[in-house]
Amino acid sequence: MSATIAPPTPPSATTLLAALSAADVRAFYDEGEDVVFAHHDTVKEDQALNHVHVMLVWNTQAPDHPGVDRAYVSATIWEPNGAPDFHQLGTVYTTTVRRPLAEEADLAARAVADWLAHRRAEGIILNALAEYGLLPARGALLDAEHFDLVCALTGDGVPPLTGVLISPDRIDIPMPFGHGYWGRLSIADRACSTRHVPSIHTGWTMFLHDERGEPVGDPVYISGDGGLVDCAEDSAALAAAVADWLTSPVSRHCDCYGNERPGRPHDRECNRYRRPERAA
Repeated sequence: MSATIAPPTPPSATTLLAALSAADVRAFYDEGEDVVFAHHDTVKEDQALNHVHVMLVWNTQAPDHPGVDRAYVSATIWEPNGAPDFHQLGTVYTTTVRRPLAEEADLAARAVADWLAHRRAEGIILNALAEYGLLPARGALLDAEHFDLVCALTGDGVPPLTGVLISPDRIDIPMPFGHGYWGRLSIADRACSTRHVPSIHTGWTMFLHDERGEPVGDPVYISGDGGLVDCAEDSAALAAAVADWLTSPVSRHCDCYGNERPGRPHDRECNRYRRPERAA
């Protein structure tokens, strides 16, 4: 009786496995599902699906470009939910612009490696802010949710909360306006997230919000054009911008009539929130 020979792994799966291996990620091809599974290096391959794992699916041709290597790759997180069911926890990587499979495989592999190693963009920006003495506030995870309300009720010169405030979709930093009023600088990426993996970072955006929690005009910091941006460099530049804003207090003087009457919104173009010029 001849031994059963396993069919060869498809070339596209081999490309993904090679990229994952280069990123120091353990993974294997599942012939029955025609997918690649990635898992923590502390888990054996035959036990991978009994723990949280990442599933990668792909196709190599766009419908409108048959015969051209333009791949789509998706990497999603799953956990067992009672055999044989699984529950999806989130997405690590999804193709935004179709590229050759080798390039997409490399981007997906780096994102999976970041996720398995617990690297998040949030940690990088928080470390960058810490370089300027801006540290998470006590109770930051709880209080950020109520930040707008606290700011609206504070008018005695006491900051509503001190330190960096962290919520699932943004990072807030109290901003003194003077005369007892406080607003905030609010940071997130283009998808309103801070907890994405650094390898798929597309740029930070920061808005200034007034004491009512309303955004004032355009972003005061924005980077990238939708493509990938180096997360460490971007975070360092943003942290410097935050420090600059906090050390250049915003004037409460306002030229518009609306601000002179309580309860009336101000003109967004007024100089009330204009950033002072830095001294030469």
